Amino acid sequence: MFPDRQLERPLVCSRRDLLLRSGMGLGMLGLAALDRDAARECNAAENYANPLQARPAHFSARAKRVIHLFMNGGPSHVDTFDPKPALAKYAGENLPMPNLATERKTGAAFPSPFQFERYGESGIEVSELFQHTARHIDDIAVIRSMHADVPNHEPSLLLMNCGDARLVRPSMGSWITYGLGTENLNLPGFIALCPDGYPITETQNWQAAFLPGIYQGTHINTAHQDIRKLVENIRNDHLPLDAQRKQLDLLAALNLRHLRERGVDAALESRIHSFELAYRMQSEAAEAFDVSREPQHVLDAYGPGTQARQILIARRLVERGVRFVQVWHGAGQPWDNHDDIEQNHRKLAGQCDRAIGALLTDLKRLGMLEETLVIWGGEFGRTPTVELPQPGANAGKINGRDHNHWGFTTWLAGGGVRGGQAYGATDEFGFKAVEKPVHVHDLQATILHLLGFDHTRLTYRFAGRDYRLTDIHGHVVSELVA
Repeated sequence: MFPDRQLERPLVCSRRDLLLRSGMGLGMLGLAALDRDAARECNAAENYANPLQARPAHFSARAKRVIHLFMNGGPSHVDTFDPKPALAKYAGENLPMPNLATERKTGAAFPSPFQFERYGESGIEVSELFQHTARHIDDIAVIRSMHADVPNHEPSLLLMNCGDARLVRPSMGSWITYGLGTENLNLPGFIALCPDGYPITETQNWQAAFLPGIYQGTHINTAHQDIRKLVENIRNDHLPLDAQRKQLDLLAALNLRHLRERGVDAALESRIHSFELAYRMQSEAAEAFDVSREPQHVLDAYGPGTQARQILIARRLVERGVRFVQVWHGAGQPWDNHDDIEQNHRKLAGQCDRAIGALLTDLKRLGMLEETLVIWGGEFGRTPTVELPQPGANAGKINGRDHNHWGFTTWLAGGGVRGGQAYGATDEFGFKAVEKPVHVHDLQATILHLLGFDHTRLTYRFAGRDYRLTDIHGHVVSELVA
């Protein structure tokens, strides 16, 4: 540290020694003040206040964490959780009502190619596509009267995730993490699992927007199984943890000095918190994402494949205190089946149904379902009428469905939800929500309520205005709450 004291290099002198030896040591007086400042800054770094620290909600609630199973692309409600036998009566014919305006032209009634069966004591009908999920129907509230604003992926994804279809707004996971913090400071509070890349609108779906950046979702590409690819830079092969800690303490001291000189800097504060989180993740992330640590009977219950693995990862994450885990089916919009809906929906449901059933079984076995809110759905549904061939829009087949924002299905389970009910209804053909309609803002208000928040009071001041997830809309659907 002091080269001038090494005999082999007698002429080299540090700045500290130069000040000590010059002017009878008066230069060290100024350096002493700097040392005191540095000591205070290091002490402040040691007393680091984590913005992800767990916090109480507005009122007591049963739900403490969320797993959001996002079927991006728009699953067909009339083929999954909203049976419409009237479609068979008009198969291949025009409906006795005008087709509602959707993104593309549609024609005659298109009956579901899948069989429905009643399950549980509630006797709710569910498609053969989701037999494993259906075995938990008495724990599930099926909302059959959802509706959104437009039949396009981008605005509908942003509406469902961020509460606004056009403007930059924080995502629901960011709002919830901002409100509640997290129960495990060694892992991100909000994690988005999506294999092979990003969905449409990419990271906007889990953005923090004007909230502090620490509340943004952390994307994990679950197509990877090697922990070094799954979570990049999870290990430092060059420095042990104690050496990294010293580096971070020094960096924190410098950053704190920078903040004190320049005032509030949200980007820098978020960077400081991100460095700290990355350091702590080394101790726990590798274990949390390693599903091979599960007993064989658990792995068998979830089944093979990427969907099974990432849904099991979601359970392991909430089990370890992560507040909000969003599970995307895949990059792009896999459920967007404008053609070959029978073949494609069967394949997609086959990839996740068994694992969803195992997830609900597992959460109940571990005593976690009552405190874990599970959400299933997409950004909208699909038309009960067949999509007509259109150059450049589809493959020219007449066996798929267009987007439908007028009416679709989402379901909730656990976390204080009153299960065993089908809430609301679409018309007899499944085109539009007509009974107890639930807008996306109402769903978001209800989700926040289940987590202990008055959605009108969970706000953040930005640009002179108090913002919230539901903007100026939304009503809690009290019938969904146990």
